[in-house]
Amino acid sequence: MKIHIIGGSGSGKTTLAQKLSEAYGIPHFDLDDLQWDNGSDRYGIRRDAKERDALLADLLKRDDWIIEGVYYAWCGQCFADADRIYLLNVPRAVYRYRIVRRFFRRKLGLEQGKKETLQSLRALLDWADRYQKVNMVEIRKLLEPYADKVIE
Repeated sequence: MKIHIIGGSGSGKTTLAQKLSEAYGIPHFDLDDLQWDNGSDRYGIRRDAKERDALLADLLKRDDWIIEGVYYAWCGQCFADADRIYLLNVPRAVYRYRIVRRFFRRKLGLEQGKKETLQSLRALLDWADRYQKVNMVEIRKLLEPYADKVIE
């Protein structure tokens, strides 16, 4: 089984991926780990695109996978290869609450995460709003050829 989960920040992608991974015994991969250099001492350092694409190509060779993330421009092969595509779309108040809650849980050491600051939190909230208004429209168009395997 190959499952792709896409949606904005705070939409529940990671939670759904973890639950499906546990239920079906399928490995779960977060596209953030491909996009961002998590070894950097600063938040928000992108990985080289060639390296990112090579890592994605390796994941797609697996027999089973659950891939989740906000990305779509460089994930065309993910959508083509997926047996199921979950498009998560939640109300603004819900995703904003989840983003802020996650920020504070990470700051309190209750959850593992990136090296976020109040400035990066504000930027993420603004980005999430733009994603919902602009990117979700593009994503829906991109997913039209795969309508038979998309679950929103």
